[in-house]
Amino acid sequence: MGRGRIEIKKIENNTNRQVTYSKRRNGIFKKAHELTVLCDAKVSLIMFSNTGKFHEYISPSTTTKKIYDMYQTTLGFDLWSSHYERMQETLKKLKDSNNKLRREIRQRVLGEDLDGLDMNDLTILEQHMQDSLTVVRERKYHVIKTQTDTCRKRVKNLEQRNCNLRLDYDTIHQLEKKYGMVENEVGYESTIAYSNLYGFCENPNNNIIHGSGYEPHGLRLD
Repeated sequence: MGRGRIEIKKIENNTNRQVTYSKRRNGIFKKAHELTVLCDAKVSLIMFSNTGKFHEYISPSTTTKKIYDMYQTTLGFDLWSSHYERMQETLKKLKDSNNKLRREIRQRVLGEDLDGLDMNDLTILEQHMQDSLTVVRERKYHVIKTQTDTCRKRVKNLEQRNCNLRLDYDTIHQLEKKYGMVENEVGYESTIAYSNLYGFCENPNNNIIHGSGYEPHGLRLD
C-alpha cells in the first residue's frame, strides 16, 4: 500500500510544521550530499526556519564565499557592490540627520547659524526654546522642593532627639534631688554611671524596685 498524496499548503499546527521542516531539511541535505559525491557538483544550501533558525549545507570542497563568487561571475552581477551602495545611502542619511541635529543644537544652545531662518522658522525656534525652558524650570523647582523637604525632616529629627535628651537630663536631675543620689553638683556622666549601678526607680505603688539599670522614660515623678 503506497503513501497517499498530501495537499501542498501551509501546515497550521506549529508542532507538526516544525517536525515536517526538520525531516524534509535532512532529506534535502542528504540529496545534496549524494549529488556532490556522485556528480562532483558544488552545492550550497542556505535555509531559515519560520522561527529564524539558520541551517546550511556546503560541498566539502568549497565555501559559501566561493559559491557566491561563482554565482556573481556566471550572472555578471556584483552582490557586494549593490550591498555597498545600500550602505552608502544609509550612511548619507545618517550624516544628514546628524548635521540637522548639530544645527538645532547650535541654534537652541548657542544662538548661532540663524541667518538662513525666516520669520516663521524663528518663531518656531523661539517656541521650542520656551518649551524647553519651562521643562528645565519645572525640574529645577522639583529638585529644590525635594531637597527642602529632606532638610526639614532632618531638622525635625534633630529637634526630637534634642528634646529627648533634655527630658532625660531633667529626669535624672529630679532623681538627684529626690533620692540624694549625687551631692555637690556632680556632672551628668557621673549621674548616668551612678544610676546604672544601682538602677532603681519608683513603681506605681510607691515601692522602690532595685535592678541592674533604669529606663528614664519609664520613671514616675511625683
